[in-house]
Amino acid sequence: MGDLIEGYGNLLVEVKQRIHAAQYEALKAVNRELIALYWDIGHLIVTRQEGKTWGKSVVTTLAKDLQAEFPGISGFSAANLWRMKSFYESYVASEKLAPMVREISWSHNVTILEKCKDDLEREFYIRMSRKYGWTKNVLIHKIENQTYEKTLLNQTNFTQTLPEAIRNQAHLAVRDEYTFDFLALGDEHSERELEQALLGKVDAFLREMGGMFTFVGSQYRLGVGDQEFFIDLLLYHRRLKCLIAVDLKIGKFQPEYVGKMQFYLAVLNEKVRLDDENPSMGIVLCKSKDKTIVEYALKDSDKPIGVATYRMVSTLPKELKGQLPNPEQIAKLLENMG
Repeated sequence: MGDLIEGYGNLLVEVKQRIHAAQYEALKAVNRELIALYWDIGHLIVTRQEGKTWGKSVVTTLAKDLQAEFPGISGFSAANLWRMKSFYESYVASEKLAPMVREISWSHNVTILEKCKDDLEREFYIRMSRKYGWTKNVLIHKIENQTYEKTLLNQTNFTQTLPEAIRNQAHLAVRDEYTFDFLALGDEHSERELEQALLGKVDAFLREMGGMFTFVGSQYRLGVGDQEFFIDLLLYHRRLKCLIAVDLKIGKFQPEYVGKMQFYLAVLNEKVRLDDENPSMGIVLCKSKDKTIVEYALKDSDKPIGVATYRMVSTLPKELKGQLPNPEQIAKLLENMG
């Protein structure tokens, strides 16, 4: 009967949205209180142990007494109490991270605390978990695939080709390597097969690309003069507010790929880009690359282009820590993650 009332459908949608919003805010509030509780317990354990000869057994005793006092509440095991102590000690001196850890769940915090080795890496995953709503399993997968390192080690020319206002955001939008472990492709495949496989798993593809991309089209037609040209994949980055052309290559990077991408971007800017959008960007996605050749190929390019590689399966992590930018540069980039 409600459907017969004019405007009732819109009312129902608005009320449901408001309820969902309230539920979400309530969950966030509960989470903040839980993290604050665990923080305070960690603080109490640390301060009570200072100057005392208490051994580790005191935490075991405390855990037993708390579980007896609050039998219906989980989280007071000895192992978790030790995590609370470590949690407090790890972040108490950080004015930046101490408030941020309250924005993600305890399981996310424990994962980041145990798997990340320094504050900059922890900040990256805290921000990403909060921004994209990663589940715990997705977070673990991202850490094990070295998303932090592969984001900071990307090869682009954005410093010299993009306005300062979006430069750092753009750097964080393109990774050095992507893992397409959701594709059922063998080592031998054509560019068309790769494209079709990605289109068949477009949601997973966009998540792996970073979470702020939307899909515009495949084999996107550009008409120039009396000829036609086709961009393999055209995406849009919501935060950067720009078109992203993706050129798929199944072999090793070649310098001429940059010239082709520059042509695509020039046409997109002239014929497709809207007045209020930022300059179009390009990603050349290859099976492999020589970093030195990429560096030279991008050096004099006047269009914003990144060159990345892809693989079908997760591999054992490479030791990339020593190759990262200096801490000051990393901190500046992270400030732009929102």
